[in-house]
Amino acid sequence: MGVPKRRVSRARKNKRRSAWAKMVPPTLVECPQCHELKQVHRACPKCGYYKGREVLKVAEE
Repeated sequence: MGVPKRRVSRARKNKRRSAWAKMVPPTLVECPQCHELKQVHRACPKCGYYKGREVLKVAEE
């Protein structure tokens, strides 16, 4: 079983733990059909369109 031979230094530990803080939120763009914000390269959750075609059936409210 692998056991560390030496204690991990504070600098090494903190460098590893800080990586998640550098993540950025997903990019949002305007849907050309309904003009709601959506993620890039995803079907619009509001209208169900992607690249000018309806790919999802969205229930009307």
